[in-house]
Amino acid sequence: MHNSRMTTPPLTSHIADLRKSYERAELSEDASRSDPLQQFDQWLNEAIAGAVPEPNAMTLATVGGDMRPSTRIVLIKGYDERGIVWFTNYDSRKGRQIAGNPFAALQFHWVELERVVRIEGRVEKVSDEESDAYFKSRPLDSRIGAWASPQSQVIAGRSVLVANAARYSAKFMLSPPRPPHWGGFRLVPDRWEFWQGRKSRLHDRLSYRLDDGQWLRERLAP
Repeated sequence: MHNSRMTTPPLTSHIADLRKSYERAELSEDASRSDPLQQFDQWLNEAIAGAVPEPNAMTLATVGGDMRPSTRIVLIKGYDERGIVWFTNYDSRKGRQIAGNPFAALQFHWVELERVVRIEGRVEKVSDEESDAYFKSRPLDSRIGAWASPQSQVIAGRSVLVANAARYSAKFMLSPPRPPHWGGFRLVPDRWEFWQGRKSRLHDRLSYRLDDGQWLRERLAP
């Protein structure tokens, strides 16, 4: 009897065939900055000037007490010699993980520029003054949303969020204060890596690590 059942190729067969040749730019020791923060500032501004979608979006990786890593996308809201800043709900999963293990990693991926920046270090809360100032600058809906969403908790449905938003809108009107569970984090880097895609998979990778208070720049094999 003829078997008419058709076999479906593995889903990964098409993915494995995807290829891209990276040829937009290069990253040399001579052309890069000796200070990683200055190199980051240059690349971020080039991503913004190049109209890269969401140039301020970064992946945040944390590790919980069960030693399982987790990632999510957050938005950078500031950076200087002290570190990289974002804001979130302190009671969220990432907030709880940071409270238990203050070491984390960030990653920017600017696909159109064929660039990646990786940053590792210790995380600390920003001052209440910094959190208050940024919270006041947010749109009203976002300020109400910080109260309405019990971030990372299981809820019965979207109606819970809508009802919470209505309740807090009525309570606070146009002047919601910053929730005590909401504020900023700052990652204080001790390691940076700048990745520039190159042809033949011979990518440029420059690593910066703190060595006796000074940044040591090293080239890594791709």
